[in-house]
Amino acid sequence: LLEEDFEVVIRGSDITVKSYTVESRITARFAHTTVKSSVVNSGPNAQSIGFNVQIPKRAFITNFTMNVNGITFIGSVKEKTVARNLYAQARARGKAAGIVRTNSQDMETFKTEVHVPPGSKVEFELHYQEMMQRKLGTYTHTLHIQPGRLVPQLQVDVYIFEPKGIKFVKTPSTLGEHFAGLTKVTQTKEKAHVVFKPTLQQQRKCDNCTESAVDGAFTVQYDVERETNAGELQVSDGHFVQFFAPSDLTPLSKNIVFVIDVSGSMWGLKMKQTVEAMKTILDDLTMDDYFSVIDFNHNIRCWSEELVPGTSINVREAKKYIQNIKPNGGTNINEALLKAVRILLKALDQGLIDQRSVSMIILVSDGDPTVGEIKLSAIQKNVKREMREEISLFSLGIGFDVDFDFLERIAMENRGLAQRIFANHDASEQLKLFYSRVSSPLLRKITIQFPEDSVSDVTRNHFDKFFSGSELVVAGKVKSVGSNMLQSFTTASAATMDLTLVTEADLQELDTLLSQQQHSFAGFASRMWAYITINQLLAERSLAPTAAKKRKITQRIMTLAVEHQFVTPLTAMLVESQDGPERLLADSPKDPKQGCCPGIGPAARTNVHFVSSKPPSQPPWFDYTTTTQGPSQAKAPHVTVVENDPHFIVHLPKNNMDVCFNIDSKPGHILNLVSDPGTGIVINGQLVGGKKMKNNKLNTYFGTISIYSEDAGVKVVVRPSSIDLMEGKNNHSFSWAATAKLNLNRVKVAIEKEHKITVTIDDKISAMVLLHRVWKKHPFNVDFLGFYTPNDNQYSSQVHGLIGQFVNEPEVKVFDMHEGTEPEKKQATMEVKGNKLTVTRGWQKDYRNDKKHGSDVYCWFVHNSGKGFIDGHYSNYIVPDLNSFLPSL
Repeated sequence: LLEEDFEVVIRGSDITVKSYTVESRITARFAHTTVKSSVVNSGPNAQSIGFNVQIPKRAFITNFTMNVNGITFIGSVKEKTVARNLYAQARARGKAAGIVRTNSQDMETFKTEVHVPPGSKVEFELHYQEMMQRKLGTYTHTLHIQPGRLVPQLQVDVYIFEPKGIKFVKTPSTLGEHFAGLTKVTQTKEKAHVVFKPTLQQQRKCDNCTESAVDGAFTVQYDVERETNAGELQVSDGHFVQFFAPSDLTPLSKNIVFVIDVSGSMWGLKMKQTVEAMKTILDDLTMDDYFSVIDFNHNIRCWSEELVPGTSINVREAKKYIQNIKPNGGTNINEALLKAVRILLKALDQGLIDQRSVSMIILVSDGDPTVGEIKLSAIQKNVKREMREEISLFSLGIGFDVDFDFLERIAMENRGLAQRIFANHDASEQLKLFYSRVSSPLLRKITIQFPEDSVSDVTRNHFDKFFSGSELVVAGKVKSVGSNMLQSFTTASAATMDLTLVTEADLQELDTLLSQQQHSFAGFASRMWAYITINQLLAERSLAPTAAKKRKITQRIMTLAVEHQFVTPLTAMLVESQDGPERLLADSPKDPKQGCCPGIGPAARTNVHFVSSKPPSQPPWFDYTTTTQGPSQAKAPHVTVVENDPHFIVHLPKNNMDVCFNIDSKPGHILNLVSDPGTGIVINGQLVGGKKMKNNKLNTYFGTISIYSEDAGVKVVVRPSSIDLMEGKNNHSFSWAATAKLNLNRVKVAIEKEHKITVTIDDKISAMVLLHRVWKKHPFNVDFLGFYTPNDNQYSSQVHGLIGQFVNEPEVKVFDMHEGTEPEKKQATMEVKGNKLTVTRGWQKDYRNDKKHGSDVYCWFVHNSGKGFIDGHYSNYIVPDLNSFLPSL
């Protein structure tokens, strides 16, 4: 169809839509979206033309322009009262207005209408911005495409640029099967482009329909690559953003009290869906979790007055109890919440639950209180007074009879979040989905800090919990301090350990990269900082205890919103013609049942101000040498070394001598280095072969080193690819790409980025593993590990192993030194353990201080895989697996 034919097709409605385009640029999780539409009044009379766009509630409109017959109207964000006054003066002259209305879903609608004479051409352009939120391991970008009719030029483009790399991009067919296969995705490591461009014919609802099938959500989902658990620090445009989303950690156990509204209004579908969801949710509990269920109307009932473990019997009983609830009566939210808090406090005080577990209350309600305390502010005060900071409250509001604003405030104030559940046939799915977001807490008490004097205006940096699949984000301004690097230090508490992680970023690198990118969004970091700050201030404002405090916060929000041109609940956009007095106003009205403010999500929970002593440029807890006696401090020789093609260098302190030997074994073999049944410690290394033979010999290296303390129940398995930490049934994984410090009960682990890891057990025994990376395309060599252990480790008298046996130092005599076959290598005779051996003077490498060239260690070399110097034959030290102690020789 030609454009002329198209005009004939829909001339009946007298409005022709020439084009409708949507473009989003997402850079480092910050999205800038532009919606443009070009429309003609093709009828014989003057009429109103509307432009309606649904935008996400969490987004802020940043600009709106309109061109009517060549006259351009430009938007500017002003304080609401200022904008309204200016608008009122214009409206007196009878001009049209645009307004933003909030609808019930996660979206709100931007609407504008303009009255124009016949033949007029109008172009609309709307810009809005939002930060992508990670939920269940995915960022979801939703665009509502509603051109209202068939359009000759309809196109959607989404450009994604993620500096650390994109893990996947998906485009679920949310617009309907009608458009299956029409979306094209091109992707490189850090860029992706999604395009949707249906032809006129493809837009039709059926072959010769004049109605458009394009009406609904166009969705793009993606996630980013995370090479380390320490997070990603991006610096651009004088601002920084730190993203933190660790994985490969064992979830913490949880203690949950479910508080379910069973008043009369829950009768029917709402209750049926709640019961349905609760069955699935209860099945998710494990033996390590504790729970109880409270149901309330005007009275409060407890399925169990105590927290009980999530055994299958308890879960079965609780499900039966919920199944039999018959809703009736009023709503006493106050008493129900206080009862839940008391049940948790009792369990905490009695020491019934694990110190490191996470305690939460999940409230499901569909209405405002009608019995007992019904004043919302009083309920809020009562709950806050009884709450302890270990407990979080999550509130789920079903339907629209509930004051969602109140549920949001009470959750935010008590370290939780609120969500609206739509009371329809999939309410049960919505409840389950919400629960899955909070069902897997990985960390508690997370603080992200920066060296003093390197940053300012930092957004909230202390978080109560981190849930698997989500992401914590901290932003701020960077001060110029002469250094070209910025570092962040993250401390957190995991299931069995406390950890400290270091992330760093180059101050110029990203800006250089962005300047070369065609579709990236250069100002993303400063916009994101303003976005997070405004959202936090809006949350703070809704919790402000006094009118004066509220005014002060209001002023800060307005100043920031005007400076960054964001339409917030406190600002409005005035749209003015460039050369005339015509004006429109874009404004967001308050709707009390629906919550005041768009975009107050989980990222905006508590105050922005943190009173904390700022960490010095290198925090005191980040000093390696204090915890690791041994290799990190030891001066070159006094340490036992295993390097390269298993070359052992054993230092004998009494004899003040180093002895070397090689072990010629096969790839896959596991050699025992230290086996000490007395302290319960075993250290084993598994060999890996070079890529191919060199001089008719395949070199072998240590590809895995395992340090296992049977008594502490901790095992650290080090490979060039990863560092795995196992404690009991808990598994945690870390990468070499970030510096980290992990404190377990009896074991300390310090990882130095791309260099080495030190493991210290009970402050008595320490070992260091050095990482050797080789050129990826090297014809022979592979990445491998070196192993260093100090001579003052406090083993028991039972210690043995290729290295362990020398803790009890043998008598050694070296005599009869003479020229060998090679002039620079002298030979001698060594007497040790009743054997006489011919040894050669040579040198081996110690790579601790200079990883590239190593430092030379002179030693007497024992031939034939250490025969005569080690007890028995080297093959006696081959063990079946990484946990194996050495059978007695």
